[in-house]
Amino acid sequence: MIGWGDWRRAVWAVAATVAVSAGAGAAGTATLSALTRLEPGLWQLRDLDQPKAAQRSICIADPILLMQLQHRDAPCSRLVVSDADRGAVVHYTCQTSGFGQTALRVETPRLVQIDTQGIVDNRPFALRAEARRIGRCAARR
Repeated sequence: MIGWGDWRRAVWAVAATVAVSAGAGAAGTATLSALTRLEPGLWQLRDLDQPKAAQRSICIADPILLMQLQHRDAPCSRLVVSDADRGAVVHYTCQTSGFGQTALRVETPRLVQIDTQGIVDNRPFALRAEARRIGRCAARR
């Protein structure tokens, strides 16, 4: 027999999943306090575990994409594990390409620390990175 605590946790998990799935689109940033402080634009990523690796730059229109760097172009549902002004943890699932969990700590509106891991295209990934906003995104022609 299912106990009251088990039933309550199951209902809470379903409600959280539905709420996150509904808010996973463009309004995703509004639900994360930590991300409301960040500025869209051109961000440079530096791998903290491989200091000699080339840095890469990405254009971020919506800072929620910093939470799913390995699945930036995939439609994903998100479950907010924790959220505060200085950081957030999000678990996300992408229907066709995998899943991940990201912890993001906001140092300033232009500097964040990211720790993410999961599965992308049936392969594990793990990344600890520093992301720094370096300017505006180039205009598209």
